[in-house]
Amino acid sequence: VRFEEIFAEPEGVQSADCIWRSSYRCFNGTLGCCYRFLTLLCSLPTAFCWACQYACIACCHVWCITPWLTYLQMYLQPSAVACSLMINAYCVPVCEAFALCFSKITVKNIS
Repeated sequence: VRFEEIFAEPEGVQSADCIWRSSYRCFNGTLGCCYRFLTLLCSLPTAFCWACQYACIACCHVWCITPWLTYLQMYLQPSAVACSLMINAYCVPVCEAFALCFSKITVKNIS
């Protein structure tokens, strides 16, 4: 956050330069001090909470999701092969026939 993004004076009305500089220094000093204080106060508990969340997610992936996906992949492999054979036997020839029929269509621009 920058001072110029928060405060802006219109062209016709402007304060004295010393007021503007003092306000700038006050804003940036307060912003810096408050931010440092809040990070000191909140960063460690927040980091702890996020670390716990990521640890739970990693544990779930390593011990639950990955083995389950491996199991499904092994269990469903014969079905995937059968499905692939059916598609190649029935759908591919039909799609190729339609593609040949539609490949002969030409569009002419009549202006």
